Amino acid sequence: MNVNRRTALGVLGAVGAGALASNEARAQELPPPLILPPAPYGEGARGRMTGAKAAVAALRAEANRCVYGVPGAQNNEFWDAMKGEGLPYLLVTNESSASVMADAAARVTGEVGVFCVVPGPGLTNAMTGIGEALHDSIPIVGIVTDVLRGPHAKIGQVHGLPNAAILRPICKTVLEVQHQAQIPSAIHHAFRLSVCGEPGPVTVVIPFNFLTETWNYDCPVPPPLPASFDEGGYRRALAVLSDRRLRVGIYAGLGCVHATQALAAVAETLQAPVATSVSGKGVISDAHPLAVGWGYGPQGTRAAEKVFKDVDAVLAVGVKYSEVSTANYSIPEHKVIHVDANPNNLGRNVPTCVEVAADSRNFLDRLMSDANAIRRTPSPPLWSNIKTQRDRDRREYARVRITAGVDPMVFLYNLRRALRCDALMFIDVTASTHWASEVMEVNGPRLYFTPANNQSMGWAVPAAVGAQRLDPSRQVASVVGDGCFLMSGLEASTAARSALPVKFFILDDGAYHYMQMLQEPTFRRTTATEIARLDFAALAKGLNLAYNCIGHNDDIAAGIARSLACPTAVLTRVVVSYDGREIRWLNALKKSYIDNLSNKQKVRMASRIVTRSMNPRPNSD
Repeated sequence: MNVNRRTALGVLGAVGAGALASNEARAQELPPPLILPPAPYGEGARGRMTGAKAAVAALRAEANRCVYGVPGAQNNEFWDAMKGEGLPYLLVTNESSASVMADAAARVTGEVGVFCVVPGPGLTNAMTGIGEALHDSIPIVGIVTDVLRGPHAKIGQVHGLPNAAILRPICKTVLEVQHQAQIPSAIHHAFRLSVCGEPGPVTVVIPFNFLTETWNYDCPVPPPLPASFDEGGYRRALAVLSDRRLRVGIYAGLGCVHATQALAAVAETLQAPVATSVSGKGVISDAHPLAVGWGYGPQGTRAAEKVFKDVDAVLAVGVKYSEVSTANYSIPEHKVIHVDANPNNLGRNVPTCVEVAADSRNFLDRLMSDANAIRRTPSPPLWSNIKTQRDRDRREYARVRITAGVDPMVFLYNLRRALRCDALMFIDVTASTHWASEVMEVNGPRLYFTPANNQSMGWAVPAAVGAQRLDPSRQVASVVGDGCFLMSGLEASTAARSALPVKFFILDDGAYHYMQMLQEPTFRRTTATEIARLDFAALAKGLNLAYNCIGHNDDIAAGIARSLACPTAVLTRVVVSYDGREIRWLNALKKSYIDNLSNKQKVRMASRIVTRSMNPRPNSD
C-alpha cells in the first residue's frame, strides 16, 4: 500500500466511518480524513508504537475490563501486547463463547464488552454471539483481524474468507482499517457507535500486518456521540398523557436500563402499573408496588395480564415488542405511545397513536420535568390489586405440580430465594425459560439475563463464565437445559481452569423438551428431540468441576444449598419433568399461531391430527 506521511497523518484520530474503507472501495491511498472534535475527551494512544500496542492503548483508554477470545496466527501480536501492557483477557474454549462473554460483560456492567478473534473460522464461530447482541441490543466491540488485502494480495491465504462482508449483516457497523494509523481511532469510534441510539455490535477489522507496523500516534479519546430527541413526538405524547381520564400502563424494555429511577418516578406520577419485556426484567424492582411482572398479555405473569385489562393506554418505552417477548405478537389492543431510540422500531409490530424517537432516559426525564401536567391522584385500590395478584402468583409458583422428578418452577422459585439479592442469574433457552421469567424476581437492573430475541441455545454457560471473570466474588448462577449444555458445556472447563466459582444447574430430562412441546400438539409425534444421556458426575470430574445432584422435590432446598456452599465451580444435575404444569407463554404462542393460520391450513392441520390420533405409532424420537 502506497501511503505518504501527509495523508496518513491526516487520519490520526478520525472518528467517522468515512475514514475507514468499505470492502468495495479498497484503494492505494487512505480515504479523506475527518476532523476530530476540538476538545479531547481523555488520554488515548500517544507516542511511537506498533499497531497492536496502539489497539491496547485505545482499549485501556476506554477502561475495558476484559477481552475475551482465542489467540491465533493473525492476532498473536495483539495478545502479546495485551499481556505486555497489563490489559485483562480470558482465553475461551471456543470463539463462539468469546462474543457471548463480551455480551454478558456488557449486560452486567452497562459498559461495552470486547472480544477478539481471528478471521475465517474464528469469526464464523463468533457469529452466534454477535447475532444475539444485535437482536438483544447489547453494545459489544469485536476486534477481528484479517488477512492481507489489496490488489496484490495472494490468493488462498489461511482464514481468507470475505470477513468484513460476512460481518455486515449482523453488525450495526463494520469499520475496516486501511492503515495502522487508523487503529485507535477505529476502536474509539466503535465504542461510541455501539452505544449510540439502539445499542448493538460493532466490529473493527484489522489486517494482521498492521499490528506489527509502527507509527507515531497522537490519538485522544473523542467525546460520546450526541443523542437525538424528537421534540415534536414528545409534545404529542405529553398531550395524550395529560388526559387524566386515561388509565395508563407502562411497558418497559431493556432500553430503560439506564433510567430506572426516572421510570419509577414516572410510574408513580402516572399511577401506572409497570410490566417489562423479558430482557427488561429489573428496570423496575419487583418489590415496587406498581410492578406487575413481565409481559402484559396472556404470555406473561397473570398479575400483569389482569391488571392491564383495566388500562386504556400503554406507554411503551425502550422496547421492541419482539416475537419472543410477545409470544408471536400476542398483544392486547390499547392506545400505544411508543418510545425508542431507534426510529425503525417504532410502530413496526403494534399500532401506535404516538411515536417518539428518543433515548428512554431523556424521554422519562423530560416527562418528570412536566410532571404536573401528567400527575394522577394516588390510587391505593390499584396498589392493593397488584399486591393481591402478585401474591397469588407467588403461591402458585411455590406449589408442587410435578412429582415425577423435580418440578422446574418450584426449583426456580427456591433458587431465587436462596441466591443473594445481588446475584447474577443466567437463564438459557429451555422449556423452563418462560417459567423463570415469571418466578425469578429481581430488585434492580443487570441481575437477570437470558438470550431473549435470537434465542441462542447454550448461551448461558459462557455468559455466566464471562460475567464471573469480572468479579470472582459475585454469586453467579447459570440455569441451562441438558440439550443446551451439549452445545457449550465444555466452556465450563474455563471456569474450573480460571478458578471462577460459577454455579451451573443442568435441567436434565434427556430431550429437547421445548421442541417436543411444540411438535407433539401439531404433529402428534416428535422428531429429532431425544438427546444423548450423559454421565454428569463423570463429566464434572473430567472438567475438574465439583458435582451435585437434585433428584426429587424434597431435596430442592438442600440441593441448592449444597451448590451455593461450594467454594469452586460446581455442576448440579437437576432431574426434571415437565408434565403437569402450564406454560402460559407456550399456550399464548399456540393460540396466536393457530389464529394466524388460513382456513385451508387449519383444515390440513386438523386432518393430520385426527389421522395420527386414530392410528398412533410409537415412532417419536
